[in-house]
Amino acid sequence: MNTVRWQGVFPALTTKFKADFSLDLAAMAEHLEFQLEAGVHGLIILGSLGENSTLDMDEKLQLTEFFVKQVNGRVPLLACVAESDTRQACHFVRRSQQMGVDGFMLLPPMRYPSDQQETLAYLEHVAAATDLPIMLYNNPVAYGTDLSPADFETLALNPKFIAIKESSADTRRIPEIRRRTGNRYAIFCGVDDLAFECFSLGATGWVAGLVVAFPRETVRLYELMNAQRWAEARLLYEWFLPLLHLDIGPKFVQQIKLVEEMTGVGSARVRSPRLSLTEAEVRFVRQTVDYALARRPML
Repeated sequence: MNTVRWQGVFPALTTKFKADFSLDLAAMAEHLEFQLEAGVHGLIILGSLGENSTLDMDEKLQLTEFFVKQVNGRVPLLACVAESDTRQACHFVRRSQQMGVDGFMLLPPMRYPSDQQETLAYLEHVAAATDLPIMLYNNPVAYGTDLSPADFETLALNPKFIAIKESSADTRRIPEIRRRTGNRYAIFCGVDDLAFECFSLGATGWVAGLVVAFPRETVRLYELMNAQRWAEARLLYEWFLPLLHLDIGPKFVQQIKLVEEMTGVGSARVRSPRLSLTEAEVRFVRQTVDYALARRPML
């Protein structure tokens, strides 16, 4: 069942749109090759950065089929499941498995703040609809539902739950999960500007955001941290950090897409209800990127 190697840099890919806000498959195919050439270890589509909530089910399945064909087995491909209806979530994982994805990244129910019993029941129900391995995604800051270390201990009884994307922004969670479950899960950093801290505490993977514009730097930073070359990693991390800060906050999608546009690998176009950044917000992002590019390290 588990053919995914759960370590390394897994970009959370953006969904690219044409001027009429339809899907821009050509742009996504080009950007995919840019990521693969830089040496990323896996790919995640339809995540928060992929504007999952603005896509209808037909579009999600269209993108899943498209990426399966484009990736063609070169790296593991995970599809994010972020639904408000258990039936739709199960429908999506069944269809996506048939199309050939390698696994899923699974969020708790969207829009409904489920309690612990409902959250665990939902995750188990969706897992039962597929034979593929699953990364559990915990992001209480953005979505309001928190999977605690105790919950991960309970969920460890299900062999389909292989990995955790931990985005609570509380790095104390990592050693607590380890204390309760040992090496049961592959733990992935889910917040860009906590990557160094997460890897120092034993994370093995990184679901990354700014990688979409800076894949070589992201992969190199992972390699240094994974090799425990902390002094070298810290220097690269400190250069990268102002950019990585753009991965947080309510407008992180607009910010990261603007970075893609500034570096020539995408468009700042987002679907409503998101709107383009204000002039002041654009100025801040541009200053951040310009400053980083002027000091970009040789790798």
